[in-house]
Amino acid sequence: MSLWSARANAQQGQKAEALAEEFLQSQGLRPRQRNYRCKTGEIDLIMTQGETLVFVEVRLRANARFASAAESVDARKQHKLLRAAQHYLLQHRLTDKVQCRFDVIAFDRGLDPAGITWVPNAFGA
Repeated sequence: MSLWSARANAQQGQKAEALAEEFLQSQGLRPRQRNYRCKTGEIDLIMTQGETLVFVEVRLRANARFASAAESVDARKQHKLLRAAQHYLLQHRLTDKVQCRFDVIAFDRGLDPAGITWVPNAFGA
């Protein structure tokens, strides 16, 4: 992958995250943090819905030939998200204080907002 295509992919990813955040806010969720990074992984969006902390993975696919965007959150990716979420909870002293869930926002038709698929509680801890 060239440097140009890597930058283009990063820009597309940032746009997808912004659209996902906007969509989730329209559904009543409140933003807490974007792009939480730690040594164990990254969480695209952290939102709240009522008293629930929602860790959101945003996936963008231009071509679903091998798997849809939602299906691309495989067991390995889920494990990385779980570890990053544990790190976040420990860092913010929230381990026993909040309920959590993992959602996926999938874009299977590029950045078309009409093509957003929201999978609440996509996988468990």
